Formats: sequence, structure tokens, C-alpha cells
Amino acid sequence: MFKKILIANRGEIALRIVYACRELGIKTVAVHSEPDKDSLHVRFADEDVCIGPARSSESYLNISSVIAAAEITDTDAIHPGYGFLAESAAFAEVCKACKIKFIGPKPNVIATMGEKSKAREVARKAGVPVLPGSDGVVEELDAALVIAHEIGFPVIVKASAGGGGRGMRIAQDAKELARVFPVAREESRAAFSIPDVYIEKYLPNPRHIEFQILADEKGNMIHLGERECSIQRRHQKVIEEAPSTALSADLRRRMAEAAIKTARAVKYENAGTIEFLLQDGKFYFIEMNTRVQVEHPVTEMVTGVDIVKEQIRIAAGEKLSRKQEDIVIRGHSIECRINAEDPETFMPAPGLITTYHPPGGPGVRVDSAVHSDCRISPYYDSMVAKLITHGGNRDEAISRMRRSLDVMVVEGIKTSIPLQKKILSDPDFQKGNISTRFLERYVR
Repeated sequence: MFKKILIANRGEIALRIVYACRELGIKTVAVHSEPDKDSLHVRFADEDVCIGPARSSESYLNISSVIAAAEITDTDAIHPGYGFLAESAAFAEVCKACKIKFIGPKPNVIATMGEKSKAREVARKAGVPVLPGSDGVVEELDAALVIAHEIGFPVIVKASAGGGGRGMRIAQDAKELARVFPVAREESRAAFSIPDVYIEKYLPNPRHIEFQILADEKGNMIHLGERECSIQRRHQKVIEEAPSTALSADLRRRMAEAAIKTARAVKYENAGTIEFLLQDGKFYFIEMNTRVQVEHPVTEMVTGVDIVKEQIRIAAGEKLSRKQEDIVIRGHSIECRINAEDPETFMPAPGLITTYHPPGGPGVRVDSAVHSDCRISPYYDSMVAKLITHGGNRDEAISRMRRSLDVMVVEGIKTSIPLQKKILSDPDFQKGNISTRFLERYVR
């Protein structure tokens, strides 16, 4: 087992990794930007190193600074969390060259599955359904128009190296495709340094379902069931839950088998997530995330598996602690992402939190790195906390979430709590009648 792990991240996920390391008896190193020097992940880690100024490109995304911090602290391994360098094949390659264990999959796997057009091809060759679309990257509008007419409008243009909804544009007809195609390419170039995009058939009212995968370095692989991630705005998830109300036992089995097939096709190792769209009883692979997910706690709540500890054990060369038959889904769990943003306009609302009171009680978990007199920085993600509830069934999980949102106090800034309350009180949400377009009713 590792003696010391550097955490190449910040905020609640960095603190989450500190907790897992403490339980495993592993020392931790926190890296931080200058404005993050008083953050909780810095306070609770065993050591800390400042790696640069506020701008991410000069701190958390600065590979040289992160590696230097690992070397001067004699670190065995680096956990990237999610975001920043978590899906950087170049960073994983540098870690390998420096003989520092990267807690995640191999660099070539990150590169392959991180480029969505290549990931589609991996899934297709593995016999997993994919949405009709282009065979790889589309560079010219004329080619995009030909493909769109072949598969039928509407279509969606997606950045091949994309994530977080950037570089994604929907076209209802040829005229709109001509307008959005260059826009998507430019968004892709700005966000990911490459303009590569591909074309997919656009489903008008799907559900977004993802399966959690764990795989060790000895060839053992299991899934931990699915998460429902359909409540999202501009492809950014707002509420997640496990399990999904949309899956029968047979459909769950078939989607899980497809997820395992896809992961095995690239000899996947560590934690990963296979994402699907589901509509009219048919599912389609859309992408793989080669890291721990923001919404991993709902899976932990219903399975009892500590995903972050499993990541660390796998990277240390240990076998999976459980077999597939050991995985039993118990009850239901829901996660609300509480962000520092205006609940009506969705504009970021950074600032000083003057009062902070997290909820508690049975079946309630709060993953957060904020506190009273803590400042939400404009430089980074606006997340304040992840509020997670668990109940014996979905109704109980919803009731606990509504109660928790009612007593959660975050003063000094605007948050998304009022929006979360509206969603949880919506009759269609309570019945499980949701899709990726559900949130449109609350967007002005």
C-alpha cells in the first residue's frame, strides 16, 4: 500500500480523498493555489504545497508544478479527483515517467476514451449500441450536412474532446446546422485546444443513465449498478439518484453487460463510468468518464462500497474487495448539487459565506469543503456542497432531501437551493417521470 498520496485537486473532492486516505492509514499532501491556502483540504492534509496563483492554468492545471510538489514531498501516488488533470493522458504519462503512480487508468486508455469519437468506435466494435452518427471527426460543413441528411434531423454536434456541455450544439434542420457547426468547432477549440467535432442523432426526450465500473489490474471487473442523471441543464447535472426508476431488471442487466463490454474492450483499470442515453426502451452508449464522478456518493450509499478507497487499493495493485455477486442495491439515494449561483438566471454568485449550517439526521450525507466566513472564489467551480440522502425507498429518500434542503443554511451568497426545492416538490419528479429536458420548465 502507498505511504503518501498527493491530491491534485481542491474543494470537496480533495477533502473526500483526504478522508479515504486517513481510513487507509496513508499520509496526504494537499496542493493549493494562493487563494486556497486556508481551505479545509489544506488544513486536514498532513502536508501542503502552494503550486501557484489563482488562475487554474498556473496552479491546478500546471503539470510541472504538481509533479514538483510530488517529488519534493516524496509522494508515492497522485489522486487527481475529478476535473482539472483527472482525464489528462499527458499528466498520467508524466506521472508514469516520474515513477509516481497515477490513481486512474493507463494513459492510452484515457486518451482513447477521452476522445468521444474514438470511444464511440470502441463501443460499436464491442457490440454496444451507439447513436447513429459520423464515423469519427467531421471537419467540413458539407460532410456534416451529408451525414445529417442520412441519419435525419435533429442532430447534435459534439466536441470530440468535450465535457461539461461545451462544444455541443443542436440543429433541427440544415440551415441551423450550417449556423451551429462552426460555432461548435470554435467552442471546442477554445475549451479543449482542438476544434474536432462529430455528429450524432439527437434524441428529443431521453433519460441519461450511467453505470459505475470498478476494475483491478488483475483483470477483475464489476459494476455497481446505475445512476439516473437526467435532471440537468445545458448538459450539466443538477440532481442524480440511484437506482433509476426507468430500468426493469432485464434492461438493467443488458445495460450493465454493455457497460462491462465497453470497459473490457480497452482493458480498463480503476474506477470509470459508462454513460448511456435511454429512450423508448432502447439505450445507446454516449461516452466514458475515466475518473471518479461528482455523483459517486449515491452509488456508495446504495451499495456500501467506498469508491475512492477502492480506487486507491486498485492502484496499489490489490484485487477488488468484492465480486459481482457481493453487490446488492439497498434502498434509494439522491444527490443535489448545491451551487453558488442565482437559482433563476443560473449566473454564478461567488462571495463570502457569512453563515453555513449543513443538515443532518438519519440517511443524510454532506460532502463539502465550505464553512462560515469561507469565500466562494470566482476562479473555480461554484459548488458549495453535495447534499446526499438515503432511504429505504425513493419516497423516503425524497422526503429526507426535502427536509434537508429546508434546514440547510447558506447565507451571504445566492445558491441553487430554491431550485432544488422546486424540483423535489414537482409531481412528475416524485413519480419518476423525468428526462434530460425536465428542467426546461424552470428555465426562463
